[in-house]
Amino acid sequence: MKTSLLPLLLLSAATARAQTAPATQTHQHTNSLTRLHGTVRDAAGQPLPGVNVFLKQTFDGASTDSLGRFDFRTDRAAGPAVLVVSFIGYVPQELLLSLGEGPVALPNIRLKANPAALGDVVVTAGAFEASDTKRGTLLKPLDIVTTAGALGDVAGALNALPGTTRVGEDGKLFVRGGAASETKYYIDGLPVQTPYGGAVPNVPARGRFSPFLFKGLVFSTGGYSAEYGQALSAVVVQNSTDLAPETQSSVSLMSVGGSLGRTRRWDRTSVAVSADYTNLAPYYHLVPQSLGWDRAPLAMGGSVKVAHRVGEAGMLKLYATYSRQRLALRQPDGNPAYATDGHPVTLANDNAYLNATYRAPLRRGWSLNTGLALTLDDNRIRPDMQSVRDLDHSAVARVVLTNDSASTWFNLKMGLEGYAQRYRQQYQASAEAPTLARAVNEQRGAAFVESELVLSHRLAARVGGRTEYSALLRQFNAAPRLGLAYKTGAHSQLSAAWGYFYQTPTTDLLRISPALDFERAEHYSLLYERTVSDRTLRAELYQKNYRQLVTYDRANAFDPAGYQNAGSGYARGLDLLFRDRSTFKMADYWVSYGFIDTRRQYRADPVAAIPTFAARHNLSVVGKYYVARLHTQFGFTYSYGSPRRYHDPNRPGYNQAALPAYQDLSLNVSYLTHWFKQFTIVYISASNVLNRRNIYGYTYASAADAGGQYARAAVLPPAPRMVFMGVFISINKTAKVDLDKRPD
Repeated sequence: MKTSLLPLLLLSAATARAQTAPATQTHQHTNSLTRLHGTVRDAAGQPLPGVNVFLKQTFDGASTDSLGRFDFRTDRAAGPAVLVVSFIGYVPQELLLSLGEGPVALPNIRLKANPAALGDVVVTAGAFEASDTKRGTLLKPLDIVTTAGALGDVAGALNALPGTTRVGEDGKLFVRGGAASETKYYIDGLPVQTPYGGAVPNVPARGRFSPFLFKGLVFSTGGYSAEYGQALSAVVVQNSTDLAPETQSSVSLMSVGGSLGRTRRWDRTSVAVSADYTNLAPYYHLVPQSLGWDRAPLAMGGSVKVAHRVGEAGMLKLYATYSRQRLALRQPDGNPAYATDGHPVTLANDNAYLNATYRAPLRRGWSLNTGLALTLDDNRIRPDMQSVRDLDHSAVARVVLTNDSASTWFNLKMGLEGYAQRYRQQYQASAEAPTLARAVNEQRGAAFVESELVLSHRLAARVGGRTEYSALLRQFNAAPRLGLAYKTGAHSQLSAAWGYFYQTPTTDLLRISPALDFERAEHYSLLYERTVSDRTLRAELYQKNYRQLVTYDRANAFDPAGYQNAGSGYARGLDLLFRDRSTFKMADYWVSYGFIDTRRQYRADPVAAIPTFAARHNLSVVGKYYVARLHTQFGFTYSYGSPRRYHDPNRPGYNQAALPAYQDLSLNVSYLTHWFKQFTIVYISASNVLNRRNIYGYTYASAADAGGQYARAAVLPPAPRMVFMGVFISINKTAKVDLDKRPD
């Protein structure tokens, strides 16, 4: 459970290190991690770098290095297993192995050239795909929690990557000129209805889910596959962990609360439970706040995760979580009535989420991946004397069939997805006013088909299409997608993508007028990527064209007749990323830069204008350095965002004024040690250490004063900086952590 104002950044850090380090057997039912290592060569005996080596129907595997070597570990149960060895331009191999009898050494795997592939040149270095995992940016959980300034939040870490704009008053993810609602989160292939915790205006929200729930995260800023829909700008794809490696407990003591966790591992099953409590009142008594807190944020919740291995390769997973948030505050306001005490607002949010998935191999190379997700979100906000309650129930189910062995030069993936939503809102303008009710009932179905093809030794393609039908809109859409990847050298590739992307208007629009169409975006992108010795350079040009965006008249915002799909816009720019994990021993750093030129007419915009959530230039520099003799990792993040636009009613024009540039320098320190023979992490972080006065916007009075001017109040962070301290202890942890090695 994640609260909306809370930096619970390493809530599960101790548990995560147990999941990423080699584990030893804790009791008779627990399996230790099995090591698999070897070398892959071509028919002439030359090593093949970049070969994909993995256990079938798992996410356990690795790519070969420059000498053709691979080395990875798996927690799969003892018994037979199939090792897949595949590389573009070569015939894939499947090797039958026996696990549970010690390390598995495969020193001389040979791949034969694929006669179906065209062309005379055989690429022997660097695997490539026309897929999201290669076009997107892949992050590990530790990348998220060790990025200074991210505060352990997925969106916070992704904001240090190109293509994003930091919008401090919102805290969500804004990608390439798109609104936060235009980025969709997926967990194990299922879209998440409420990825962020409850929040009030001008106070940042946080993601609901701990990054340590996932093996990794793929952030695709555009041109993503037909498997994903309902996102005009980007997708964040997260795959959860399978079986926990060992039995252990965890205790977290933090400056803002605490948590308890217990994980139990059997031969084919693991169960993990956690509970956490957060209260910022003591912290706010010590640190002055720019907001008047009548009730400091209070949050509590818990989660249960069950994983069970079915048969030889099947996996059943269930994850359930509940969170409860409460807060009350007084915000600065331009209206004279609130000039002294501020604008009062309270929030009460209760959220329950269930995600259940099953995957298994079928016959003749086919595999099944299916799942169901349920969400219940009860959000109550009381601004001034008003009362707003949003009750949202949703369910999504999907089934996907994949065949990776139909041919040596193409695969096939196809799926169906169903979605149902029941939304109710109750609104009162005052305690004496009647209650107004609004509702949205949506049923949506989708189907997709996609294939990745080897066109030559240097060229691969991804061709797919997606179609959706909305019962509420009474509309179909058809979205073709195309991706290409061309190998330009031993360590580099050029990729391109094009496609149509549709999204249903958001609930706050549909509750006023359901007589709308799908919103649409068209993506074009061209990416160059070069990776050598753990150094990666990415440069991407992109163009997005928006059509059918919903617009309405602000003065008649409750008139359904004024809502129409008359908006349009564009976003184009350049994203650059350089990451280096090898030049300096024990160091990892990256530099990202994004340039964007964008305009759109959207919602209440009277004309096309630069959105308030888009900064023309965005720069992030992230560094991490591990001092082995101190068992300590130091980290920093410097962020810069050029001035964002906002609308000043005291001046002619629209969105014509500019905020000051955004700048932030954040630091963190992680000390790894053993207390009472238990693995322990001591963590300290501080944001905005240079005490920069960042202004996120202004709120204006609803009426002009005697001089015809509208009074205003600046929207500032709740505090100039956030200082966080935590101690995270793993109890009965048997996995050995090398304190002299850089955390990976």
